[in-house]
Amino acid sequence: MTVRRTSSSVAAATAVLALGPAAALAAAAPAQAAPRSEWAPAADAAIHPGVQMYTEGAQCTGNFVFTDDAGATYVGYAAHCAGTGAATDTDGCEAASLPLGTRVDFTEGGSLVSEGTRVGGGELVYSSWQAMDRAGETDANACAYNDFALVRVDPADAGKVNPSIPFWGGPTGVDGDGVAAGERVYSYGNSSLRAGLEVLSPKTGLALGDPADADGWTHPLYTVTPGVPGDSGSAFVDADGRAIGTLSTLGLAPLPASNNIGDLGRELAYAQASSGIGGLRLVEGTEPFSPVL
Repeated sequence: MTVRRTSSSVAAATAVLALGPAAALAAAAPAQAAPRSEWAPAADAAIHPGVQMYTEGAQCTGNFVFTDDAGATYVGYAAHCAGTGAATDTDGCEAASLPLGTRVDFTEGGSLVSEGTRVGGGELVYSSWQAMDRAGETDANACAYNDFALVRVDPADAGKVNPSIPFWGGPTGVDGDGVAAGERVYSYGNSSLRAGLEVLSPKTGLALGDPADADGWTHPLYTVTPGVPGDSGSAFVDADGRAIGTLSTLGLAPLPASNNIGDLGRELAYAQASSGIGGLRLVEGTEPFSPVL
């Protein structure tokens, strides 16, 4: 299958970035003042699933919120969002990445020529690409589809976070059995390529059935409006609101305008085993999931 990455750059907004995987190591997170059982009201939160994230000019989309035993707050996005190679670099075990500690900005209202309004910041603390490279990963499916990274939210901005997916609510947990062909999926994100049109942020679509040779690492799907550059990392949930995966690539052939998402259960398990972050886990949404479309 031909694929291209779905992150975007303000300097080259029309470039489509390739996919990737790789696992990573991450620094242990410092404790925060606010317990992570408390979150900003969903209606007021500036940082949430679907938020735009800029890494040295490249824009991606946040997927889910995570926490750990120290009470730190993380937002996930695609590992290739911090990649330094070409759009055709599709092997996360070999692709280059910016170092851990790289600053990442959370923004809203971006466009092709503007990064929008900065609403918070954090630092890259885990990249599956870096983790797999350091581990000498040999699983071809992991190398091809484990495309997951974590940005630790600055403690000063932790009070701006809510884990609920706008419009849909949830997530309600992590999906563990993949998605069957025809199963409904839900997502939320607003790449700067959409010029800030919020009506295009909620997305729904259908799974195409898991490839037999991918060992559950990837799930191809179609949505009413396909993921485009800048949507990389976006969250996908099933009809019960369970987290299925994170947007990684745009398929060009044999399924034009389809997208491929990395399996969150596998990506998260890899991060838990290799990041050094104690008690890393998904945070469920404070708002109930409702598949209203």
